[in-house]
Amino acid sequence: MEDVYEIIRRIEERIAGLPAGYISRKTIKGKVQHYRQWREDGKIKSKYIREDELEEIRDQIGERKQLEERLKELKKQVPIQEVKAMKFETNLITGAALGSMVRNVRELEKRDCFEKLVRYLRDDKNWTRVCAVYGLRRTGKTTMLYQAIADMNEEELEKTAYVKMRSSDIMNNLVHDLDTLYHAGYKYIFIDEVTLMEDFIDSAALLSDLYVPMGMRIVLSGTDSLGFWFARDNELYDRVRTIHTTFIPFREYSRLLGIDSIDEYIRYGGMLQPGELAFEDEDAAADDSSFRDNESTRRYIDTAIAKNIQHSLACFRYGHYFGHLRSLYEADELTNAINRIIEDMNHSFVQKVITQDFVSHDLGISERNLRNERDATKRTDALGRIDKQAVTEKLMQLLNIRNREQQTLNVTDSQALQIKQYLKSLDLIVECPIEYAPGAEKEQRVLFTQPGMRYCQAQALVYSLMQDETFSQLSSDERDYITERILGEVRGRMLEDIILLETMKALPKQYKVFKLQFASGEYDMVIYDRETNSCAAYEIKHSSQYVREQARHLLDEEKLALTSPRYGTLAGRYVLYLGEDVDTEDGIAYRNAEQFLKALPEITLASRLEETVSEDEGFHPTL
Repeated sequence: MEDVYEIIRRIEERIAGLPAGYISRKTIKGKVQHYRQWREDGKIKSKYIREDELEEIRDQIGERKQLEERLKELKKQVPIQEVKAMKFETNLITGAALGSMVRNVRELEKRDCFEKLVRYLRDDKNWTRVCAVYGLRRTGKTTMLYQAIADMNEEELEKTAYVKMRSSDIMNNLVHDLDTLYHAGYKYIFIDEVTLMEDFIDSAALLSDLYVPMGMRIVLSGTDSLGFWFARDNELYDRVRTIHTTFIPFREYSRLLGIDSIDEYIRYGGMLQPGELAFEDEDAAADDSSFRDNESTRRYIDTAIAKNIQHSLACFRYGHYFGHLRSLYEADELTNAINRIIEDMNHSFVQKVITQDFVSHDLGISERNLRNERDATKRTDALGRIDKQAVTEKLMQLLNIRNREQQTLNVTDSQALQIKQYLKSLDLIVECPIEYAPGAEKEQRVLFTQPGMRYCQAQALVYSLMQDETFSQLSSDERDYITERILGEVRGRMLEDIILLETMKALPKQYKVFKLQFASGEYDMVIYDRETNSCAAYEIKHSSQYVREQARHLLDEEKLALTSPRYGTLAGRYVLYLGEDVDTEDGIAYRNAEQFLKALPEITLASRLEETVSEDEGFHPTL
């Protein structure tokens, strides 16, 4: 049998040195010209052949085809070896042990991106590409690998190996084991935590250039998203198919966890808590979530994000890629700096909520509701005694003091910019798409793909502010009402961001999704259809109550007049809220926000309202 392996090795070496494809000819201006054509990465490529090279290349192509047929026959003679007969340098599992390891995931729901992994494994055209499954902790990476293995038939499983890399491993260890597996007839190789290897980023091309062309399907996985980002743009450029797991939209979160509440998603969304292998457990406690309190959130940021960035920078090009961050790294302050940047963005978010939403919200509605509350224990006139303007000013003073106190770590603008760029590459933050009507004030807004992280830090900040002695003259009830009011506005602003982000990511390029800012007020979301030159405008409200005031911007004739000339026919006007579907006499369609998110990417811009009559205002045509 050793002779067969040696013959296979020599044939493979010879095939690697011979041209692939076939020879075609074209007649151009009466002259015959010959070309070699071959398929690479699913594309037909072509190269001109000089007349004096023609016979030699024709013979080489013929020899390659003969050798490829011979190789197929020889490989049929090679049995799959037992792992015990082979020596490995990494932590590797095959056979019955592997089948037992993945048994528990068979009945679990699959991530939406799982089909991309299946297509890679089944596609015979991926002769030069590996597949990289990467994302933050607790987003289902390892579970996806297990599920792909669990779905294999008996014959495929015999040719499958799972490798769990360790920080002590290097690429030479992995190459040794891949050589052994290849000659033993293995085809499907799943390499988990591959970014733990210090030399992965700088040597990743070995996997795509050596083993994939020989027929292996190699799936890489790891938590260092930035490491994959560097590898993709360097060693694995045009040699990798990527599957990013960090972003988990509400519709997928709801399907996987059986949780239909958008408030639960705001509170804990961003990961498959309580754990990747237990998201079918409906009784799992929310305490297992990494976003249960401010301390656990900070710990998650430290371990899953900051160390992710630091490890990737330290490993890429021998640590010469730190740029502006080197001084922070050498002072052992980079983790704190990254945490500070994330916390600052979330505190800035709260600051805008307090100054723009809380201060402008009509507490009178809440005050009347509380005074008329049926439950006597909840009935109170506390809000009537609160000076909202004074409370807002005190909150802002505390925020400014707090911000100054946290400036002990000096982070320059260039350092902050570099950190934010890496956070974008991790798919943690996204620039909010905003368009402006004439006279509108420009603003920057960042969308977080991890709502639980944002809400937890926002909640901790609000609780901390309200416990300050500045508000000691307020009763406990009054502090509670102010706290809940601010957090209600936080949830409202976050619902806007979630719907905008998920719609933007879900819809095809035919649609443009953005926030439209006017000189006074805004449309929370506009969807523009490039093909039909039509659009729909949306207001988004974190409320289950239908109130006419919610649609005031959609009824503003001046705003309507500014919208249609730029974005075509205004086919629909919607309020997305937490109540039941309602069609109003004003042509406004109230739709449930949770159902809207679950239906994505299905979308209908036209409201399709029937013509209705208002006793006060007469007829209103449908839109």
